[in-house]
Amino acid sequence: MADTASRKRIREPLRAAIVYDFDGTLARGNLQERSFIPDIAGMKHPDFWLEVKRLAKAEDADEILVYMHLMLDRARAAGHPVTRKQLQETGADPDFFDGLDHWFDRVDAFADDLGLQLDHYVVSSGIYEMIEGCPLFPRFRNVFASRFLYDKNGEAKWPSVAINYTTKTQFLFRINKGIDNVWDTESINRWMHDDARALPFERMIFIGDGDTDIPSMRMVTQQGGCAIAVLDPYQWTEPRSLDKISRLISEDRVSYVAPADYQPKSQLDVIVKGALGRIALRAGLKIEA
Repeated sequence: MADTASRKRIREPLRAAIVYDFDGTLARGNLQERSFIPDIAGMKHPDFWLEVKRLAKAEDADEILVYMHLMLDRARAAGHPVTRKQLQETGADPDFFDGLDHWFDRVDAFADDLGLQLDHYVVSSGIYEMIEGCPLFPRFRNVFASRFLYDKNGEAKWPSVAINYTTKTQFLFRINKGIDNVWDTESINRWMHDDARALPFERMIFIGDGDTDIPSMRMVTQQGGCAIAVLDPYQWTEPRSLDKISRLISEDRVSYVAPADYQPKSQLDVIVKGALGRIALRAGLKIEA
């Protein structure tokens, strides 16, 4: 008799993960642009980013460190010292893409039915404290993002973490090895057998939108995982977007490309569920009805 007991899983749920970029992937634009740049730094968005590029080129500097410096410098000049609370408040109302209000519950339930324990991570060049203030923050097992050091009064003084396009891959290895912090440089560099790693790359799905995500996408796909490039649905048919899509596919950077639409039955929804199903099948976990 094919009773319920015969269909129970023998093993504990197998860990899998979706790793997201934030700005442009989960929300439109950059969190800094929502209120920090115009209201606190006192600049127009284009002027701020042009100044970042100018300074980075003039000083032969990293753009992420330059934009973090410029945030503090221009805010102080405008008479608005930057605090952790202030940054959290400016990240409290992102322009999230459609469907994210119920995305996590749906995709977690789908993974659970496959015998997978699904964790969600963020690896972003954006500001940690802003992401910390957004409604989705509790949904993530961990958020790796650029962040500041603070003095005893809670005022931001200096960047403590700056994540650029190449250092993003370091944090994928931290997830892979089960290292949930930034400071431990010994563990991240210690050799570890693939079988001992907390989350093999083949059970990892990376979702990103920008050029800063390309090294991460490429690395995840080379290691047997799945990389998905997403674009704002409103920009999907623009010539520049079409060119970007073509390049990502032709250069073998990504597994799939889709609009950043997290609603049920969207292209992205189907792709992610298919990728999770493949993880389960490879592990021998999927149970036929």
